[in-house]
Amino acid sequence: MTSKATKRKHVIKEVLDDFVLPEGDQEVVQVLSSCGNNLHQVMNDNGQNYLVSMPTKFRRNVWIKRGNYVIVTPIEEGDKVKAEITTILYKEQIKYIKDCGQWPESFSNDKTKEKTSAAIDEDLLPPTYSDSDSEEEMLFGSGNPNRPNLVAKETSSDSDSES
Repeated sequence: MTSKATKRKHVIKEVLDDFVLPEGDQEVVQVLSSCGNNLHQVMNDNGQNYLVSMPTKFRRNVWIKRGNYVIVTPIEEGDKVKAEITTILYKEQIKYIKDCGQWPESFSNDKTKEKTSAAIDEDLLPPTYSDSDSEEEMLFGSGNPNRPNLVAKETSSDSDSES
């Protein structure tokens, strides 16, 4: 049985290191907004807007925001939710898809979208993950990701007594 920390480590490694191309009925879409309950409003290359769900493995491990690109797989059982996110794309994965000639033309024409996708590099990872963090900090986190980690400042008792 694996721990949450080990699962998180593998999910983050998969998101950052896997370079995949859309296959079959999968498509590249852009995230327009977050609708809550792990649902996101997306737009495909034809300009259609619909809802997609984020699978359990990504929840609380990787975040996406407006302007990001993801690969989705259509689902049949949903009336409102039309697809599920299978891959979150970062700038290296986007470059790979463009080099392979499978990037949608409508997304490559807009300069602001490219700037947005290039600026999302490490903003989407939980705050406990970065190259400078130790392995232990990365795996076990440091509490609430919405609050900054405050390190207690050491006060010198010598400077207090002198003044």
